[in-house]
Amino acid sequence: MQHQHWKLFKNFGLGAIPIIQLRESLIEECQLNQNYLVLTVSSCLIATFGLIINSAAVIIGAMIIAPLMLPLRGLPFAALEADLELLRKSFISILVGSLIAIFCSSLVGVIIGFPSFGSEVASRTQPTLIDLLIAITAGSISGYAKVRPAIGDAIPGTAISVALMPPLCVIGLTLSQGQWQLTQGATLLYLTNLIGINFACLIVYFLAGYAGSDEVGQKISWGIAIILMSLLAIPLGFSFWQLLDQERVERSIPKAILDIERTDIKIKTNTIDYANNPPLILIEARATKVITGSEILAIENALQKELNRDFKVVFDLTLSREIDSSTIEEPKAIEENEDFSPADRTEPKSNEISK
Repeated sequence: MQHQHWKLFKNFGLGAIPIIQLRESLIEECQLNQNYLVLTVSSCLIATFGLIINSAAVIIGAMIIAPLMLPLRGLPFAALEADLELLRKSFISILVGSLIAIFCSSLVGVIIGFPSFGSEVASRTQPTLIDLLIAITAGSISGYAKVRPAIGDAIPGTAISVALMPPLCVIGLTLSQGQWQLTQGATLLYLTNLIGINFACLIVYFLAGYAGSDEVGQKISWGIAIILMSLLAIPLGFSFWQLLDQERVERSIPKAILDIERTDIKIKTNTIDYANNPPLILIEARATKVITGSEILAIENALQKELNRDFKVVFDLTLSREIDSSTIEEPKAIEENEDFSPADRTEPKSNEISK
């Protein structure tokens, strides 16, 4: 079994297309021509509209026709072969395509002027190490499909999985609304995908035998790739830790509320701001009566006991009342300290019915 595995690894490059043919194909894909520009603008507009209406299906359609993956595969090959012409063409096509996407999505954001965005935008502003692993895996398949054209049908799938265009559109949309923190997150996701794909393709091309540059050139290529990956791992690792921590907090909040015997509190959303010390948990909820400071203190103590760290809890509370067809009286105005419970429901009296 081990012999078969070694033979498979040793013969990785067998069946790959000749280096001259591969270079010509990459040069053709890196051309900054009319087709590339039309596909870039079209996919950008489709992705932007899909993000605005929060439609995953529309965004997936934009991913399929987005051409950014094509010149991206030329960069690692150019680095391994010290091919300055291919390097220049690939870099210019990627740069121009990225700037066009950001400009078009920003223009749409300014014209439409959406004050807030849905989950499709939010999901592309908090990249983690998982996103880097996805980019590396998708980049490996994309590079492998390039050296073995027989499986070229895998390209649409890798384009969907790694999603280069939607993060660029999120950058433009959030820039148009002045939401700088979301812009930073989307930029980090785009760079994660960009560098992850390059690193993966670099490995695939090397294993396939496309490494004609001198030893110094190869060391520089690998050194730059490893440094960029290491720099990405720091913020992505921190984001991944925050994601895991937020999931633990979200599981603990309902338990803490049950501990103070407030079954009337219904949580809608909660967010954690780690910029504060201690971290601030903002809970948006509705309840039949107000929550007191002592109850919030009890929730903070319960979270500290379970998670072994301090949190500051703030409620954005909406007072509510359940009303159904059995309630015949006009709903009273909600007072700040009024307790609306099922007992408030009144049944019609017999003499009132007779009237």
